[in-house]
Amino acid sequence: MSIGSEGNGEFGRRAQPLVPKTASEALRPEVAPGPPKRSRASRSQFVVFLNFIVTSAMLVLVLAGVALYVGKRAFDGPGPSTVTTNFMVRDNTGTAEIADQLERRGLISDARIFRLGVRAYDKGGVLKAGEYEIKAYASMREIMELLESGKSVLASLTIPEGLTVEQAFQRIAEHEALTGPMPAEIPPEGSLIADTQRFTRGSTRQQIIDKMLADQKRLVETIWARRVSDLPISDINEFVTLASIVEKETAIADERSRVAAVFINRLNKGMRLQSDPTIIYGIFGGKGKPADRPIYRSDIDKPTPYNTYTIPGLPPGPIANPGRESLEAVANPSKTDDLYFVATGNGGHVFATTLDEHNENVARYRAVQRKLADEAAKAAAAAEQTGTVPDTTEQ
Repeated sequence: MSIGSEGNGEFGRRAQPLVPKTASEALRPEVAPGPPKRSRASRSQFVVFLNFIVTSAMLVLVLAGVALYVGKRAFDGPGPSTVTTNFMVRDNTGTAEIADQLERRGLISDARIFRLGVRAYDKGGVLKAGEYEIKAYASMREIMELLESGKSVLASLTIPEGLTVEQAFQRIAEHEALTGPMPAEIPPEGSLIADTQRFTRGSTRQQIIDKMLADQKRLVETIWARRVSDLPISDINEFVTLASIVEKETAIADERSRVAAVFINRLNKGMRLQSDPTIIYGIFGGKGKPADRPIYRSDIDKPTPYNTYTIPGLPPGPIANPGRESLEAVANPSKTDDLYFVATGNGGHVFATTLDEHNENVARYRAVQRKLADEAAKAAAAAEQTGTVPDTTEQ
């Protein structure tokens, strides 16, 4: 068999006959192959369950994103309150309780969103007790930041210079923003600072008193440490005692160092201090003299441990709580030879170095007092005749 004939035979077996197509058949689109048959694995329950899980997870993520967006807008958006309101957070109050109180007061729209927002910002453990001023339309975020800052509304209590400890205690006891009982014992006279205390509503009375005691102790020790060296005062108790007398003698700041100098000069000369406020304290103690009670001649001569008309030197202790200026005045008194002073009748005092000069000043003071009394009597008589009420306001 020849090679050619063998090749022609193989080609003949493999070749397909060509069938001519008409023009319409050639232009007709061929039929696409059908989809592959689904495998058994794709139809299994596991695949169906897995598809459900993935779909559910996607749905949860979408819903969580929407909830987060809505919640953040509510947390950061304006609140429902239309007026500025004070809100009290008491000690040991948790976030959930604070949120509920805010919602009940109409300061936030949803306690749950507030709780979640505080948790998201990790502020749950730092919301501080106090009374806060929440502005109108404040957002939950602004309220959270305010409670975190601790910048609460501060109440105030003013103890003026010259009050006794008992009088100061009465003010502390009557203050409506303070809580808790008063101490069973009253501290020593002169031991409370004369100042304005600022505190959060709900602070205890004991806390305020402890602070006033500590502040006064620190103030007295600081001024005592820089006193002049030649004072006729033996210890810090005498220092506060003399400062309390100066405090009660004058309310004019410019006069305090000169009034202190008078008492220092008298102590150096062994003269009695003869201070009227010591008479009053010896009779009435920490309660103070009634406003309508004058000092009688018998009071001046009445011996008490505090009456510097009858005792030599200083009384046994302070007669009031002295302020900083009176303490400074005693620690650094004016350099004068004054031994006397008397009121002028208009709030100030006039000073003298000799008794004769002092007596003249006293005579002038009494003349002024008589003139004022005569004018008041004439005004009262004229008012009685006309049926009008006289103006008794001090000029």
